[in-house]
Amino acid sequence: MTGRLDPADPRSAKRFIVENTKPIAPPLVPEITLRLAEESLPIWQKTEDELGELNVPPPFWAFAWAGGQAVSRYLLDHPEICRGRTVLDIGAGSGISAIAAAKTGAARVLAADIDGLAIAACAINAEANAASIETTDADLLAGEPPAGSVIIVGDLFYERQLAGRVVEYIDRAKALGCSVYIGDPRRSYFPDGRFTPLAEYQVPVTRELEDYDIKRTTVWGG
Repeated sequence: MTGRLDPADPRSAKRFIVENTKPIAPPLVPEITLRLAEESLPIWQKTEDELGELNVPPPFWAFAWAGGQAVSRYLLDHPEICRGRTVLDIGAGSGISAIAAAKTGAARVLAADIDGLAIAACAINAEANAASIETTDADLLAGEPPAGSVIIVGDLFYERQLAGRVVEYIDRAKALGCSVYIGDPRRSYFPDGRFTPLAEYQVPVTRELEDYDIKRTTVWGG
């Protein structure tokens, strides 16, 4: 099959997302509805088929990961965190945390992800939830965060190099007076002893993705 999907084309990306996902409310955050895949392998294969490429990155945007659900739940339950502030969601994926921040009254929310499909998913999901957010596919980890902003990190410690860059970014953010909130179930490269636990959740997940039905997940303060 020749490729039909162009992640850089918003119309192409939106078509692909709508055709291959369903509106689903994540179990820990039922206030938010997202376009999500019910299984991982079919949408991964469909992405490869439509791109006409092999070994494409996993469609992380198509699932509500435990860390993202947990930090979103925490933000919704503590609306004072984001209210009136600039919020940056790093590695936004489906946009769940950015949407949660917008729903609690953030002055500005920027959802950042280097995957063009994730950016399209963020836009679709934000519109469906009447949430006002901005998006960017720039690699913001290479730069400086807005001083005094709220930084959200959901489930980004699954790869060594990425985890190192995230920690460096968080250190720069804290030096600029930013507040940092991390949702992570202690993935392989989560740095023990670096962050303060704020809350813990038992997050319902799919066994296909996590090998568990419930994933114990912590929200950490940077």
